Amino acid sequence: MADHLSSFPLQECVYRNDIRQLSSLLRTSDINQKDKHGNTALHLAVMLGHKECIHLLLAHNAQVKVKNGLGWNPLAEAISYGDRQTILLLLRKLKQQSKEQLEERRPKLIQALKQMGDFYLQLKWDFQSWVPLVSRILPSDICRIHKKGSKIRVDTTLVDFTDMHWERGDISIVFNGDAERQQSLFILDNKQKVFQQIRYQESESEIEDEVDILMSNDIVAVQMSTRFITFNRAQTGFFFRADKTEMVGPYHAEFFSIGGLVFESRKRREHLTQEDLKKNKALMETLTKGSSSSLTETSNSEPIRRGSLPPPVKNSLSWNDYINSSHQPHLGRLLACKDVSKTFRATVAMCQDFPLSKAMLLDVLEVVAPVKHFSKLREFVEMKLPPGFPVKVDIPILPTITTRVSFQDFEFRDSLSDMLFQIPKDYTENPGRFPDL
Repeated sequence: MADHLSSFPLQECVYRNDIRQLSSLLRTSDINQKDKHGNTALHLAVMLGHKECIHLLLAHNAQVKVKNGLGWNPLAEAISYGDRQTILLLLRKLKQQSKEQLEERRPKLIQALKQMGDFYLQLKWDFQSWVPLVSRILPSDICRIHKKGSKIRVDTTLVDFTDMHWERGDISIVFNGDAERQQSLFILDNKQKVFQQIRYQESESEIEDEVDILMSNDIVAVQMSTRFITFNRAQTGFFFRADKTEMVGPYHAEFFSIGGLVFESRKRREHLTQEDLKKNKALMETLTKGSSSSLTETSNSEPIRRGSLPPPVKNSLSWNDYINSSHQPHLGRLLACKDVSKTFRATVAMCQDFPLSKAMLLDVLEVVAPVKHFSKLREFVEMKLPPGFPVKVDIPILPTITTRVSFQDFEFRDSLSDMLFQIPKDYTENPGRFPDL
């Protein structure tokens, strides 16, 4: 027991709501250390509703994005607890920390883009499902990427993809690494001839709107679990087995079977009322249709903000009971959680002489991360893959849906026009065209 008490002093101070001792320990302790249940001091402060501890930990830059043993970050726990001001504090801090991390990486990213050659790259996306008949209605897309210096242009027809809703169109993402950060990333709707700047800072009203949405919807955590992933050479032939090799476009590739790739989706709704549950479906439909109208109710043109929930029943576990428990004890509001997991058997084709490296691809994908399916591709490529470049991969998008990404064409080009990376003069700005970006 003495071991546990000495190992997690910040957590014990938070648990006991000892502000003075916590303040003293923060000078020398690792603020983001996890206890045996995976909780940081900030997790515990939020779940127990100890507001002074929360303020103190955030003032010392405790990380908001870190997950505990059950896969939830402090913001998720704050939404469950239901105190609006705490949710607002954590959301602001999360955005600030994300921007700081992006700013840290930006100079290296720009330098990496400038050092690699200028090129044209073509990707094909094929969405598939194991559910009968569903694959017939799923979209496909040819995506074209141009890169010149620190500039990138991505042309795609798949605007958004959420559950079984998707929006088709003709859009371009344009990034200019030489521009000021606030003016570096735009998304263009080439049919409507409008563009939207992807901003790095929201207004107070927009953050308050986001809090309303968080408080009135399911808390969702989605991830690809790779804890037990395996890669084995795919085999071909019936009587005489041999390692499978094929051409993917013009590239010779070795195929590997992926085992143990698990898509995990978790939803919590203990903070929602019956009325919320009824409204939730309509709200999500509005979001997936890309409506630019306000999702917040108004009265006399003033938004009606969602109020805090009554606090959950006070936790009666002692610190010793908590830290010595063999499983993660429940703290906070009684859980209403639904877990969905599916193990995928997929393939990846690796090419040993593809002109682009995985590191270069990751740099390019980081620029277009606001587009959801590109973010999934980046997450997959970041895994420890077999040697070579992944010219064809299967990626879980949803528990019932995967996408197959094929690198169909690549060539270095020295004569790309600067016009490709500029917003046409006849386009007008529409800040609400893509509300999720």
